[in-house]
Amino acid sequence: MLEPLRQGLPPLDPAAVSNAASCALPAGLEAVREARQFARRTLGQWDVGDRFDDICLVVSELVTNALRHGLSPDAAPCMTDEHPAVRLHLMRWTERLVCAVRDPSRDSPVARETEDFSAESGRGLFLVDSFADSWGWHPLSGSLGGKVVWALFRLHTPTE
Repeated sequence: MLEPLRQGLPPLDPAAVSNAASCALPAGLEAVREARQFARRTLGQWDVGDRFDDICLVVSELVTNALRHGLSPDAAPCMTDEHPAVRLHLMRWTERLVCAVRDPSRDSPVARETEDFSAESGRGLFLVDSFADSWGWHPLSGSLGGKVVWALFRLHTPTE
């Protein structure tokens, strides 16, 4: 899972991961609620300091984007328990956390420029860019296919 995330990220040593968690999500809007609950439970067990709300917001936005733009109308019949349509990964190192969402589309996520910030949609990647320290995406190869969109959060150490 870490190999596709390396593009655009600072060097990460997979052996230094102190915590990792992952969950499969259904191909419906209930997935956003499930992802948010999973993230809150998981992050509540990890010390992420003042980044808790930022990470939960970004999880919601990445999962929403995966559902809206990463699933084709015929994606649900192709899903299995081993290969769900959308999967959320959280990986924590001492000073950083990566939140990654996998979906079956190989299409690039597109940050839409909008002048109407009061609109109810269209701001997902703008919010990700605003709250995460960096973000990116990478197409997956092999049997999984699709892509992973990730967001990196720098965590404050206790001495900071």
